[in-house]
Amino acid sequence: MARRQRMLRVEALRSGYGRIEAVKGVDLEVSSGEIVALIGANGAGKKTLLRAISGVQPVTAGRILFEGAPIEELAAHARVALGIVQVPEGRQVFAPLTVEDNLRLGAFRRGRAETETTLGEVYALFPVLAAKRHEPAGRLSGGQQQMLAVGRAMMARPRLLLLDEPSMGLAPLLVDQILEAVVRLRARGMTVLLVEQNASAALAIADRAYVLETGRIAHAGTGRALLDDPRVREAYLGI
Repeated sequence: MARRQRMLRVEALRSGYGRIEAVKGVDLEVSSGEIVALIGANGAGKKTLLRAISGVQPVTAGRILFEGAPIEELAAHARVALGIVQVPEGRQVFAPLTVEDNLRLGAFRRGRAETETTLGEVYALFPVLAAKRHEPAGRLSGGQQQMLAVGRAMMARPRLLLLDEPSMGLAPLLVDQILEAVVRLRARGMTVLLVEQNASAALAIADRAYVLETGRIAHAGTGRALLDDPRVREAYLGI
């Protein structure tokens, strides 16, 4: 198997809120075509780390390299232009707008032809969105709104998709559907960094994973290895 090319590298990254340091010297990397999961308890710094990578949270020290070039000084919109797109926790769809209008907002940087092509890809991945394309997004179920949030990110044609707690508040069957969609995106060549509270589900689909504890990486390995690690099973999987 050909060696995957490194897409993202985080080096000795620190970030926080005032005097509170939430991320304390984290090192991690994501290679092209991987799903990399980031798990840990509430307050471990997962969300802060993801926000620092996407550019909406300031970095106090360390580096973020995207395809070898430092981006920690770039504004969030400049990182989107490079292909780094985040799906926020809580979905944050525009409730009064139709499903299709929500999707088209994600493609504001794209031309008409590319937008139509990507729209078709989103509808193929999430057929329920095609069926409800003319309905207000606020009428969708929680799971459908999560599909819409992922679809809206897809409209930007991301190279690196940052997913923040996509299973939050969803029934188990919907969680399975959302994570299966993530696997299908990887099959299409997309690279994903997944922050997920449902550690078992995240590790089951991840190529590699990191465990964050109080702002530091405590464990790292393949998804399967961490699923089988007794320390991780006891602390995070309830086994």
